[in-house]
Amino acid sequence: MNHEEQSSHPASNVSSSGNFITERDLSSFALSHGGIHPQEDEDEIHLFELWHILVRRKWTIFVFFLVVTIIGMTASFLMTPIYRSGVTLLIDPEGQNITNYQDVTPTESAASRDDFYQTQYGLLKSYSLAKRVFQELELADHPLFAKKEPSLIGQLKGFIKNLGKEKDADEEKDEDLATEKLVTEFQEGFTIAPVKSSRLVEVYYDSPDPKLSTQVASALSQAFINTSLERRYEASAYARDFLKDRLLQIKARLEEAEEKLVEYGNSHEIIDVGENQSQVANELQKITLSLALARESRAKTEATYQQMLKTNDKGLSRILQDPMIRDLQESLAKIENEYAENLNIYKPDYPKMVQLRKQADKLKEQIQESVQDIRSAITADRGEAIVLEQTLEEKSQEIKAEIKDLARRNIQYQVLKREADTSRQLYEGLLQRYKEVGVSGGIGSNNISVVDPPKIPIDPYKPKITLNTLLAMFLGLFGGIGLAFLFEHLDDTLKHSEEIEKALGLHTLGIIPLINTKELPEGQSLALINILDKRSALAESYRSLRTALQFATPTGAPKKLQMTSTSQGEGKSTSAVSLAIHFAQAGQKTLIIDGDLRNPSLHRIFEMDNSTGLTNYLAGNFSPAEISQGTIVPNLFVITSGPLPPDPAELLGSAKMMSLLSIAQEKFDHIIIDSPPVLGLADALIIGNLVEATLFVIAAGQTRKAFAQGALKRLKAGKSKVIGSILDKFDGKNHGYGYSYDYGGYHYSYGADKTYDYLPADHKFE
Repeated sequence: MNHEEQSSHPASNVSSSGNFITERDLSSFALSHGGIHPQEDEDEIHLFELWHILVRRKWTIFVFFLVVTIIGMTASFLMTPIYRSGVTLLIDPEGQNITNYQDVTPTESAASRDDFYQTQYGLLKSYSLAKRVFQELELADHPLFAKKEPSLIGQLKGFIKNLGKEKDADEEKDEDLATEKLVTEFQEGFTIAPVKSSRLVEVYYDSPDPKLSTQVASALSQAFINTSLERRYEASAYARDFLKDRLLQIKARLEEAEEKLVEYGNSHEIIDVGENQSQVANELQKITLSLALARESRAKTEATYQQMLKTNDKGLSRILQDPMIRDLQESLAKIENEYAENLNIYKPDYPKMVQLRKQADKLKEQIQESVQDIRSAITADRGEAIVLEQTLEEKSQEIKAEIKDLARRNIQYQVLKREADTSRQLYEGLLQRYKEVGVSGGIGSNNISVVDPPKIPIDPYKPKITLNTLLAMFLGLFGGIGLAFLFEHLDDTLKHSEEIEKALGLHTLGIIPLINTKELPEGQSLALINILDKRSALAESYRSLRTALQFATPTGAPKKLQMTSTSQGEGKSTSAVSLAIHFAQAGQKTLIIDGDLRNPSLHRIFEMDNSTGLTNYLAGNFSPAEISQGTIVPNLFVITSGPLPPDPAELLGSAKMMSLLSIAQEKFDHIIIDSPPVLGLADALIIGNLVEATLFVIAAGQTRKAFAQGALKRLKAGKSKVIGSILDKFDGKNHGYGYSYDYGGYHYSYGADKTYDYLPADHKFE
């Protein structure tokens, strides 16, 4: 049976943990056989896996949380206490004015109010205001801002920097730079906090000295108010001087413009052309209206005339609507009808018929004459309309020429008059504004006032130890969780059966719990617990593995079985011995062969003599009976490795190895070979072709995924029949499963307070 056929067998999906088959193994079995759809519990499984990661990395999370919390608390206690004092200011967009005159400083409209307040906040945080407060309070002598003597290195740097320069200039420059740095440092203590949806703004100052914070907040508010008043007063003074200069200029220009206007009017005898120009314009308007009506009438007659030329008399609407022509046509129609009726009785030469034809011809002549009269009238109407339009057009052109001549003669006069009027209005406006500025300058009240004066703070503003501690705990907790997930992401080892099935495509037939080897007596093998304590978790897990193997193939447990692993130290030898013991305890005659001819271990586990073993048979003349040894376990026999050969792979692939397995197959129910690891060696591949099946041992949290995939790939390439895997050294608590086994009052576990009767060191297996 190949591997695919074995995987399709229902029993091959049965897996066990340290205690029979676990709930997670049942879930894997059901999922793989379609009993439960993965989509149903996808979210639950995902959260379950996250919980497992947190449990596995709990110490990482705890240590990181503890370190960050301690650092946060320590840093908070070591920080210098900072005291905050603040003042609340009311800033109105405009100051009250006791006069009716407008101020010269710009006023803010409702649309630009946001810009106004942002400007005020910028002024409060400005360097110039901070420097003014710094100088008023003489903070350069305050201990917090006192100039410190530079260190020896600083003095040396200053000396090198000033080498070859004038001393006085450099000293002044250095003092200015030092003062600028102090003011900048002082400015960093300010905080501007506007009160939302109001005209209030809170100004704070932070410093280690509570009294200094109060003094600075008070001085800053007063300096801001004084600066605003000074700015308004300076604006008014500047406006007065500016208006005074402009008045002198406009006055001279006005006098010059009036003199030119009078001189031009006298020379061209212009008194007032406004009325004449208005009469001519009215006449032009009337002519233009008549011309429009004439053009409309000509267009209509032209359309009628063109229709007359293009159509015959019958298609002309004026002819069709004429009542006389309509009566004549009706009479003609009656006569023609009568003629047509009599034509059936009389011949055309009959007198009555001749008379009817004459009457019809006479009516046609009358109709033609009427049509010709109408055509002549249409032609005459067209001619009259054209003559009227031309006459009105000529009259319109004459009036336009008269208006242009009048306007041309009046242009210069109007220019001079307009310049004189403009100069007069500008002069009067500037004179009025000059008087207003002189009256209102310095009278308006300030638009900034103090609402709440500063108070000396009692408690420090920061550090906030409680808040900092909570933040440190929060960062420590989530940082630890993040670190745990990072470590988990970097850890590519296989930890549980689901990962093995997903990464390798192998069903886990057994999950072997991790046993603390420090609790074992010195020199005692872990595999012998299966003999000494049949109720231990280790014994129960291998018993479950034995049961799973019986359902792994349609013919039961494989008779010839190889146990291998990715690399050394993954527990394959212990698993091979333990499984052999349980087969023997079940009454099945079992042989275990130490196929690891490079690093044998079975003789140490059973404390046997290794002078004679497998290599003696393969390379010498020993018989199978001479190299096999009995054990204390009934039905269990061992073939140790014997002396280590220089070419293990050639011996294992020899015909004598196949012969040994054939002979053993006839006498034993099960043959288990403890073979070397797969990576780097060809031994396991050779043995895999000599046995019916291979069990792949994986150490939980130790075997790397890429290495296991490479090893399994080599086994499959060597045609080895891998029927499943064993998850060894599985720590349920560290992996978040927390198994507890209680059956009938017996606790299946291995502990230090449990006493066992170990095999004596000098015992010989028979």
